[in-house]
Amino acid sequence: MEKRRLSFWEIWNMSFGFLGIQMGFALQNANASRILQIFGADVHELSWFWIIAPLMGLIVQPIIGHYSDKTWGRFGRRKPYFLVGAILASIGLILMPQADIFIAFIPALWVGAGMLMIMDASFNIAMEPFRALVGDNLRTDQRTLGFSVQTALIGFGAVVGSWLPYVLANWFGVSNESASGSVPFHLVLSFIIGAIILIVSILVTVTTTKEYSPEELASFEDEKAHSEALEKDGEQEKSSLLDIFEDFKKMPETMRQLSWVQFFSWFGLFGMWVFATPAIAQHTYGLAFDDSSSALYQDAGDWVGILFGVYNFVSAFYAFALPSIAKKVGRKKTHSISLIIGGLGLLSIYIMPDKNWLMLSMIGVGVAWASILAMPYAILAGSISPKKMGVYMGIFNFFIVIPQIINALIGGPLVKYVYGNQAVVALVMSGISFLIAAALVFKVKDVDDVVEKKY
Repeated sequence: MEKRRLSFWEIWNMSFGFLGIQMGFALQNANASRILQIFGADVHELSWFWIIAPLMGLIVQPIIGHYSDKTWGRFGRRKPYFLVGAILASIGLILMPQADIFIAFIPALWVGAGMLMIMDASFNIAMEPFRALVGDNLRTDQRTLGFSVQTALIGFGAVVGSWLPYVLANWFGVSNESASGSVPFHLVLSFIIGAIILIVSILVTVTTTKEYSPEELASFEDEKAHSEALEKDGEQEKSSLLDIFEDFKKMPETMRQLSWVQFFSWFGLFGMWVFATPAIAQHTYGLAFDDSSSALYQDAGDWVGILFGVYNFVSAFYAFALPSIAKKVGRKKTHSISLIIGGLGLLSIYIMPDKNWLMLSMIGVGVAWASILAMPYAILAGSISPKKMGVYMGIFNFFIVIPQIINALIGGPLVKYVYGNQAVVALVMSGISFLIAAALVFKVKDVDDVVEKKY
C-alpha cells in the first residue's frame, strides 16, 4: 500500500487553516510592539515582552507534537489540537488591544503582555500539528509542494493581517486616533476581524481533510521502509512525555545540521519583527526614539503593516515557484540563495531614501521568508520516521525559539547601550544573520532531495 496522491485543491484545503493562523500572527507581529508602547513600554523593553512568544513555542510545541503523535479519536489525530489552539488564539486576539478595559484591576501593559502570551501559546498549539499533518498525509514526492502551498497560504493570510489596519483607516475611514494610553479603534477592529477569520479558516481544514489512522500510516510501504531504516539507526518509538529529551539527544543528523541554519534565520526574523516599527519611525520618519503617541508615529506603525504585507505577498507567490526551483538546483541551493536575497533586503533598509523605497527591501525579505517556511521542513521530513513526525517537528521548533529568546534578552540592551537607541541597527544585524544562515545551509545533508537531471 502507498499513500494516495492528493490533488492540488486537497492540499490547499488541508493547509487552509494556516491562512487564519498567519493572519492573526501577522496582526501580532506588525502591531504588538506598537500596542505595548501605547500601554507604556519603552523601546529597549520591547524585546523582553516579546520573549513570551519563543518561550511559549519552546514549551508548547514539543508537548503538543508528542501527544498528537499518540492521539487518535473521533475527531482525528492532529485536528483537535489546531481547533482548540484557534479558539484560544481568537480570545487573545480580541482582548490584547482592549487590555485597557481591565485597568481597574491590573495595569494595561501587563494585561496586554498576558494576552500576547495566550496568543503565542495558542498559535503554537495550532501550528505544530499543521506541520505534522503535511508529513502525515503527503507522499515524499509531494512534500515540497505541500509545504510550499502552506507557505503560500501563510503569505496570503499575513498580507491581509498586515494591511488590514491601514485599509480600515485609509479606505474605510475608521479612526486611527486615540487618547493617550488607548489603542486606536482601527487596530481593535482589525484584531476582531482576524479572530473571526482564524476560526472560519480552521473549520475549513477540519471539515474537508481526512487523516490517516496510525494503523494506515504503518501499512504504507514507503513509510514502513523509511521507519524501519531509521529505527535501525537507533530511533525507537517512545511512550513517555519525558522521552522528548531522549528524542532530542537522538535527533537525526540532518536536523542537527539544520539547527544552525534555523538559529541564524530566526535570530534575524525576531530582530526585524520587534524593532521594525521603532526603527522605521526613527530612521525613515525622523521621530525621536521615545515618541510612541504622535499621529506621525501611528502613520509609521500603519506603514510597517504595509511593508510586512509586502514581504508576505511576495512570499505567497514565491512559494509556488519553490518546488520547480528546488527541482532544478536542489533544495539546499534554493534555500541558500533565498536567504542571501533576504539578507541583502534587510541591509538595504539603512540606505533607502524614503518609505516607499522600503518596499524594495521587503521584496528581498519575502523571498527569504517563503524559503524559511518551506525548505527546512521539506528537508527535515525526509529524515524523520513517520512514527515520530509530530514530536520531531515540535523539537525542531527549539531551533526557532531559542534564537528568539537570546535575541529577546540581548536585543533591547544592545539597542539602548550599543546602538545608541538607533533601532535600525538591529535590522542591519538581522540582515547579517540571514547571510550567516545562507552559508551554513551547505553543511546540511538532504536525505531525499530530488534534483531534475539534465541530459
